[in-house]
Amino acid sequence: MAERGGLISTQELAGLLGQSDLRVFDCTTYLDYQPEGSPVPYVARPGTQSFEEGHIPGADFLDLQGEFSDQTTELRFMMPAVAQLEAAFGRHGVGNGSHVVLYSIGTAMWATRFWWMLQSLGFDASVLDGGLDKWKAEGRAIETGSAKGYPLATFTAKPKPGYFVDKREVLKASTNRSTVVVNALGPQFHKGLEPSRYGRPGRIPGSANVPAATLVDAASKTFLSPDDVAPRFTAQGITKDKRVVAYCGGGISATIDLFQLHRLGYDNITLYDGSMGEWAKDESLPIETG
Repeated sequence: MAERGGLISTQELAGLLGQSDLRVFDCTTYLDYQPEGSPVPYVARPGTQSFEEGHIPGADFLDLQGEFSDQTTELRFMMPAVAQLEAAFGRHGVGNGSHVVLYSIGTAMWATRFWWMLQSLGFDASVLDGGLDKWKAEGRAIETGSAKGYPLATFTAKPKPGYFVDKREVLKASTNRSTVVVNALGPQFHKGLEPSRYGRPGRIPGSANVPAATLVDAASKTFLSPDDVAPRFTAQGITKDKRVVAYCGGGISATIDLFQLHRLGYDNITLYDGSMGEWAKDESLPIETG
């Protein structure tokens, strides 16, 4: 099956290190889950410590919840204003001619979140297949210490509409036969079988379920092939003639679903940025269990 770009292998990246236009970024965030009853589900902690303990040579670090999220809302990781992103990416040396490679530790979702954000700004970046986990498993070079950074650059966004939707659009989409709303959380949360750290347990009514965790290889952290994942989407009624609205808990793991759909050639795909972090707490919105 032919696939779109967006994925780069560890071997390919190793051959590019040192090129003047290359910009490699560790995007890792850690979630410190809070006790039941806490007003917030987790505290987001940037992965600066693990970055300093070991990163791909020359890499810089991006703090998603810090520089790259809307600070005016209680919801975590919400897409900020374009001007904020232009300034932040520019500070980290990303210009319109840069070759950006994104990776994270443990899970690809932090890298795919940045990939989706950049896509919405009209910029094509690459995600490192297997992330730092695979890089280290192969015995490749590791650098320690703080980020040296890249020279300042000017990043000019070319924003594309339709990459993010709000709760009102999702509510309309949930009853639209030409749209599939897909939940990237695990089946136990999709069915409401376990308490939700976001609020009411359950899902957006009518949602299909394609857990992000089923789209990657658990051992190697690499993305499953398009041939492997295509049937998982079509089995849930997700086809290219329909619009796809993806969500999860905080708008992060759903970008793994979106990345795989992109590789499969889907065009009409979008992210519900607020996800269950917003939906589950809003009593005016319907929720479904079972």
